[in-house]
Amino acid sequence: MKKNISTLTAISFAAVLALAACGGGGGGGDGGGSSNGGSSNNNGSSSTPPASTATSANVTTPQYAANSAQLAIFNTINQQRQQCGFPALTENTQLDTASQAHADYIGKNGGTITDSEVSTNASYTGVTYADRATKAGYPASTVFMGGESAGYWTNATLSEAAYGTNIATAWSSGVYHVGAFVWPVTQIGIGWNETTYSSFPEAHGVITTANLQKMSGSVPLMYPCDGATGVPYKVVGETPTPPNTNGAFGPTMAVASNSGDTVVLTAGTLTDTSGNVINLQVLNASTDPNKLVQTFEARAYSATPLTANTKYSVSLSGTINGTPFSRTGSFTTGN
Repeated sequence: MKKNISTLTAISFAAVLALAACGGGGGGGDGGGSSNGGSSNNNGSSSTPPASTATSANVTTPQYAANSAQLAIFNTINQQRQQCGFPALTENTQLDTASQAHADYIGKNGGTITDSEVSTNASYTGVTYADRATKAGYPASTVFMGGESAGYWTNATLSEAAYGTNIATAWSSGVYHVGAFVWPVTQIGIGWNETTYSSFPEAHGVITTANLQKMSGSVPLMYPCDGATGVPYKVVGETPTPPNTNGAFGPTMAVASNSGDTVVLTAGTLTDTSGNVINLQVLNASTDPNKLVQTFEARAYSATPLTANTKYSVSLSGTINGTPFSRTGSFTTGN
């Protein structure tokens, strides 16, 4: 194991996942990008090219290679977002460039998983996800930037797509890593880097998400949503450590709304098929000591792992902009 890396494990075979803390913030509101035209001459032609907009680097059909880790991550996140009513994400090639740069940075600097970069290190392109996105041409005025970074080591023989799927699944279960599955964003970029650590394959995945847009439906939306299956039952050593946990804990329930809303969870429970009730820890923007949870979202999680292959009923209650709400449903853990 590398030093100074905690791990988040959401799969059952011999593997280690290391995930850096995610976060979001900065930039403009729900609108699209701005375009600043240059000065014009008497013929009406612009003396400088128009600025990039938030959607100018979008692609209609994903350009990730077939059976690649990037495509597996893209499909896993989108399938789960859409299942729960969150909008699908569109590939943005500028965000791809930013994410790939950070994946290469991790690979060139010993494989240590981190969200930030140090200017004196090899392959440096920007301190934050937002810095790297604007360096790649994404308009700073529209940036609400969230990101995830992960490292994966295993002594099993996996396809690249399996690597990607497992990393995305791990992100989906972490208190500080579920953001890509619930934020009201519309775009994603994905980077991937593979090296070798102690003779085992070592893979690094990075995603960058951006462009806040208003979600439809009855917000806040809940994740995992009613009917979800294969939910990881155990999370180990997420970095930073979620409050009131010590070692392994259960997967995250998340609720999220639109930018400008204030969501506060006040209580949450899980009940298994035998009637056992688990009182969940709740985490809001106002109570998060790590300042990573946004005001338009909240988290709930069990301080101890759940049981594999078990159906749980979930009940969450709280307020959105001061008005009470409740959300219920059920999900089944994986093995």
